[in-house]
Amino acid sequence: MSPRWLLSVLLVLITGCGEAPITGHFDVILAGGTVYDGLGTPGRVADVALRADTIAAIGDLRHATADAVLDVAGLAVVPGFIDIHSHALSSTVEQSALVRRPDAENYVRQGVTTVLGGQDGSSAVPVAPLLQALEARPPAVNVGTFVGHGSVRAFVMGNVDRAPTPAELERMKALVADAMAAGAFGLSSGLEYTPGAFATTDELIALARVIAPYDGLYISHVRDEGGRLLESVEEVIAVGEGAGVKAQVTHHKLIGKHRWGGSAASLARIDEARRRGVDVASDQYPYTASSTGMTILFPSWSLEGRRADRLARLRDPATRARIRDAIVEHLERERGGDPATVVAASCPFDPSLNGQSLADILAARGRAVTLPNAAELAMELLECGGCQGVFHSMGEEDVRRIMQHPMTMIASDGGVPAPGEGVPHPRNYGTFARVLAHYVRDEQVLSFEEAVRKMTSLPASRLGLADRGVLRVGARADVTVLDPATVQDHATFTEPHRYATGVVHVFVNGTAVLRDGEPTGARPGQVLRNPRAHAGR
Repeated sequence: MSPRWLLSVLLVLITGCGEAPITGHFDVILAGGTVYDGLGTPGRVADVALRADTIAAIGDLRHATADAVLDVAGLAVVPGFIDIHSHALSSTVEQSALVRRPDAENYVRQGVTTVLGGQDGSSAVPVAPLLQALEARPPAVNVGTFVGHGSVRAFVMGNVDRAPTPAELERMKALVADAMAAGAFGLSSGLEYTPGAFATTDELIALARVIAPYDGLYISHVRDEGGRLLESVEEVIAVGEGAGVKAQVTHHKLIGKHRWGGSAASLARIDEARRRGVDVASDQYPYTASSTGMTILFPSWSLEGRRADRLARLRDPATRARIRDAIVEHLERERGGDPATVVAASCPFDPSLNGQSLADILAARGRAVTLPNAAELAMELLECGGCQGVFHSMGEEDVRRIMQHPMTMIASDGGVPAPGEGVPHPRNYGTFARVLAHYVRDEQVLSFEEAVRKMTSLPASRLGLADRGVLRVGARADVTVLDPATVQDHATFTEPHRYATGVVHVFVNGTAVLRDGEPTGARPGQVLRNPRAHAGR
């Protein structure tokens, strides 16, 4: 008798649980692990059997047989993690990172089995061709998408600062309806970006009403994550309430050092709305820095139109001065008045800038590190082609408070980066492992089972995925096996291209994509569609 089977027998005798042994033949048996169902329930020692793409049995399987029996005693067996906010997809098939790098090794090594793209108001329009292309070339992980409000608006109106005409609004509604019928899980918005910034709340409500028959989710990068955060959270609530849909504050945060600690108020707004029946929640990544294009420093009005329009404004001395003043104000109010907090992650026109802050670049060029000079540099970088940035402007207290809220789920806001390219945010490689290592094991901010719930059943319930995000018989066999004692993120802000460790096995639809800590090369991922994709037709 193997030590694993002996342990199983002893546990039955000691606990006196009296669970009847299960017989039969399965594809895979995960033997003797501590099983966490994803619902927040404490773990229990049990065996898990997989057959085809389904969880076929959970319990005492010592009398069962399988093509493969994996001894996972001492390890945690959990549902595969669901990243409800991913940038693995882009507006076209060719640009989508998950198409270019379908093995998604950075995700798989963290235990992620499902990713949701189409975030921050940006998606393919129409959605159907992208989903069809992914079905033809499956990746290692499951994938779904939202339809982006900004992309729909740009498709119909362009990048213009005005309200849509009635005819334009109807066309936008039709595009959203088509996306939902094709399988989109809801409507995303990016209200700090153009053209989303040009939309009114009423426009958002009108489009969100289209997703209501599909039980869609309105997920929003809010209008302001700093001084107007409370108003911005209220707007998300207003859209959810006005349209009668679920709503979500995505990557919930509070920027600006002088505001740190203020997340209690934004969470209180969510609690108040939930008490009156609005189904609103949040997601979050576990870092005190954000990442987006450096155009986030610019006023929205300066970004209207095409690139040529933006450059023309910068060439006009009076307009350039107005833009400079607005960037200085942003740096003062939102970035702590310190150009060192803004770091170039990727500057395609000059990779030597990658990893350098605005302060570093100014100093290297012999220019005084002042806010006006930093603003001028930001404009120069835009003129050269633009950069992605990492912004260090959040407080640890807020990260912890938001994380502990029962309706906050974990999401990376990352994608599938090309290993070694640029200096991207470490969230791409470390989000889920960091929560389990730092915030669960080291800091005890969350219990292990609660962290797992926030990564599995909670996002699944927001998406209407009843057969994923849980370990139960009949559910899809998206399963992660990891060592809670050793799981660890290794990606840092200076060395971000480092894979997480401690995840041992990962199964997607019953097929191993990670076995004994190494990728298998299998690509069993499925395109997931809103379960009510035809409800509105």
